[in-house]
Amino acid sequence: MRGALYFYASACASSFGVAGLMALRGWWPVLPYAGLEMLLLSAVLWHCQRRRHWIEVITVTDERIEIDSKIAQKQSVVFPRHWAQGKLRRAASPLHPTRLLILSHGRSFEVGSFLTEADRRELAGRLRRAVGNVNESPPLAG
Repeated sequence: MRGALYFYASACASSFGVAGLMALRGWWPVLPYAGLEMLLLSAVLWHCQRRRHWIEVITVTDERIEIDSKIAQKQSVVFPRHWAQGKLRRAASPLHPTRLLILSHGRSFEVGSFLTEADRRELAGRLRRAVGNVNESPPLAG
C-alpha cells in the first residue's frame, strides 16, 4: 500500500509539474487533462489494491476437493473427489476468457477467474491430472 502511494505521489508530482510549466507558457488546457489522467490512475491503483487480496486455495485429498475462495466474499466449497471433474469451458464470445469449473453432482464452482488465460489452462491441466474424470481417482503425487 505504501509503495502504491509513493508511486502515485511521484506520478502526480511529475504530471502536474510538467502541466504547470506548460500552463505558465500559455498552454493552460493541459492542466485539466493532467488532472483527468491522475484521476484515472488513482482509480486503477485503487482497483489493483483491492484485488491484491484475492486468493483461492484448492486442496485435493484422496476423498475430496476443497476450494477456499476469498474474492468478493469468503466461500468454502467441498466436492467428493471420486465424482468431480475439472472442465475448461469456452466463452460464448471470443473476447471473453474461458471459465474453469469444478463439477460434481449437478453443482459447479468456477475457479481461477482472475488468472490469465495461460495460467487458467495450466491449472486446468493440473486439476485433470489430480482429479481425473468422473468415477476415476488417480493416485496423488506425494
